[in-house]
Amino acid sequence: MLDKNHNMYVAQGNGPVYINPKMVNRHGLIAGATGTGKTVSLQVLAETFSQAGIPCFMADMKGDLSGVSQVGTTNKFIDARIAEFGIGTPGSPLPKLEFGASPVRFFDVFGEQGHPMRTTISEMGPILLSRLMGLNETQSGVLNIVFRIADEKQLLLIDIKDLRAMLNWVSNNAKEYTSLYGNISAPSIGAIQRALLALESQGADKFFGEPAFNIFDLIQTEGGKGVLNILAADKLMMAPKLYSTFLLWLLSELYDQLPETGDMPLPKFVFFFDEAHMLFEDTPKALTEKIELIVRLIRSKGVGVYFITQSPADIPEEVLGQLGNRIQHALRAFTPKDQKVVRAAAETFRANPAFDTADAIKELGTGEALVSFLDQKGAPSIVERVKMMFPLSSIGAILPAQREMIIKQSRLYGMYERNFDRESAYEMITQEDLQRAKREEQLRAENEREKEEIARQKAMEKERRELEKAMGRRPAKTKSAFDKAFGSAATSIGRSIGTQIARGILGAIFKR
Repeated sequence: MLDKNHNMYVAQGNGPVYINPKMVNRHGLIAGATGTGKTVSLQVLAETFSQAGIPCFMADMKGDLSGVSQVGTTNKFIDARIAEFGIGTPGSPLPKLEFGASPVRFFDVFGEQGHPMRTTISEMGPILLSRLMGLNETQSGVLNIVFRIADEKQLLLIDIKDLRAMLNWVSNNAKEYTSLYGNISAPSIGAIQRALLALESQGADKFFGEPAFNIFDLIQTEGGKGVLNILAADKLMMAPKLYSTFLLWLLSELYDQLPETGDMPLPKFVFFFDEAHMLFEDTPKALTEKIELIVRLIRSKGVGVYFITQSPADIPEEVLGQLGNRIQHALRAFTPKDQKVVRAAAETFRANPAFDTADAIKELGTGEALVSFLDQKGAPSIVERVKMMFPLSSIGAILPAQREMIIKQSRLYGMYERNFDRESAYEMITQEDLQRAKREEQLRAENEREKEEIARQKAMEKERRELEKAMGRRPAKTKSAFDKAFGSAATSIGRSIGTQIARGILGAIFKR
């Protein structure tokens, strides 16, 4: 919630705990074991940012976050927290509570629980597609060649059938491009085709198509509040690589399309990346380095990125070092490996002499956390043990009828619900194949006609000879009038030349 001075109040320790608005785009981490309160902390941050006019994006794994669209109500737990925090009491910096809802838009890659979100194969690019399909280095190289050839031929790769058609075309014309780009082996093309088929069986065919999603539709406000964009991820989570690659694509699109803004009083947008461990599992080093680059540079475009995961160890050190705002819920330490993880998590905080950070992580109850936010100068504050603020919106999933009403009332309703299929690689390659097949058929027909004509002439000649033989006549070669005249003339000329030669020779002899 925002206090009287519009500071972002999110927890209570030895007094109110605030997150500095200017430092929101310095990224953050919400970590903790399952059931320790990560989702509620995410909801508190998201609705606080929304109240300040900052739109956000977040994935909803179980439908629990949808409650942010409804006005919250009090209960025994909240009443106890209000009294404990002194909210609304004389002299308190925290005003009397006003429960409320945030403006929400629901999205769904499969188009079932929200507005569809699509992109094209070309926009996804070969790097993310290779990760999505689990290709090895050689297969990824071949896929890069396929994209390069498609660009040179100006063939749009919009959906899966376009990519499949392009793969077939490159395979059939591999010799033409091998000298330019390297070996394009049939086994690599086959492996990509099989991976594409597996991807299609996971429902990715609904993700690729048009109209492609406009990233600026996420960066909206309503009534002075930032819109909370919630992606239904319960079904998407069944395909972890599709989920993590899709979120990474969204993040890279923000980075590519937003202009540089520098430091701002408030960020333009906040991106919550839940189940962040999926992003870095089995990820090639080159792609991890690209993620690190995006996280480092995207804050200059006014975007804050907050990773949500069970343990800080799930995040590579190069990325973890850029997450300045930390909320650490409890971690369990039953094994030596768990204890090592707890110690590593404790070492990421600036120590507080009042308690041992590692011990505190293991002792935290539900709704409690260790918090360290960046101060005005961008330095991490001393870690504090706090109790998190409760949401002012409803906690838990909403009814399907409520969700449907919000979807239909959205200004985006109808923009992405109907897809279309314009002329692209599949149609152009198919048309080219048809024209080539037509030319080949015409050539075959001409060859057949020539063969038939030759056969007919041979048959007529054979029939003529057999007829002459049956009549007891020796086959003779028929001469035309021209041939007869030409033969007579040739004979005369021959005689004349012979005479002249003879005379010449004899004349020479006589002279001698």
